Amino acid sequence: MEIRSNTPEYLTTREVAELLRVKERKVYEMAAAEEIPCRRVTGKLLFPRAELEAWLIGDQQSSGSATPQAMQRTPANVVAGSHDPLLDWAIRESGSSLATFFDGSLDGLTRVEAGDAMAAGLHVFEPDRDDWNIRHVTDALGAAPIVLVEWAIRSQGLLLSSELAGSIKSIADLRGKRLVRRQPAAGAGILLNYLLEEAGIGPDQVSFTKDVARTETDAAVAVASGRADAAPGLEAMAQQFGLTFLLTQKERFDLIVDRRAWFEPPFQALLEFCRTPSFMEKAEELGGYNLSGHGRVHWNGA
Repeated sequence: MEIRSNTPEYLTTREVAELLRVKERKVYEMAAAEEIPCRRVTGKLLFPRAELEAWLIGDQQSSGSATPQAMQRTPANVVAGSHDPLLDWAIRESGSSLATFFDGSLDGLTRVEAGDAMAAGLHVFEPDRDDWNIRHVTDALGAAPIVLVEWAIRSQGLLLSSELAGSIKSIADLRGKRLVRRQPAAGAGILLNYLLEEAGIGPDQVSFTKDVARTETDAAVAVASGRADAAPGLEAMAQQFGLTFLLTQKERFDLIVDRRAWFEPPFQALLEFCRTPSFMEKAEELGGYNLSGHGRVHWNGA
């Protein structure tokens, strides 16, 4: 996305909207939130061409930081990171042409940094901050043109087999049980390890499955099929597979998005779909989702 050399020194709101392929109302909103470089002259918004161009390519030299080399090229139209049932469904239904590669929150960070994905889902608990995702994002991508936006607050917990219904009332009751193994990069696995340690349960006091469950669906299937007694997972998956659910945490699931890719047609198609009644109805159907903060910006690397 480049601004032609014959473009005027200052652009109007209409010209910026055409450049970014968004509605003028969106440009006004971004200007009001100070998310885009602009000037107000005699009540009219004008956008400095040079600053806008630097903003688009993620030029961080003015702040003394260097943008990672991989972030300077157009990222692949792939959504990586942690698997979320609602996100997975929305990508398919939106007709966005986005591909997916879900292999854990930390893997998603790595792929976005390398330019192998334009967005990634994250739900990494940060006990030192009592927060989600931000420290991991700033540590990995602090100098990159990245925005971190809320997707949903999700009900995270334990998926339990019918045989354990009523007998597991806390993490401490998992001693001696067969647990689904998640990949080291998975936010659900990171949270489970933290909760087990907090409950005083060592790795030799539970039995993890040999196979790794790389998605929320894989984890639920392992319990539903009898291969495990319990798995870290979402209330939405418990409802889908008829499993008992024990809530352990209300977690914030965010999307980290390359800011240039945000304005490209594939991601815009996803955003448009998420404004439809069908999206809200699906979240209600799945269960365990709170979308009151959907789209809220929690960090902006610009």
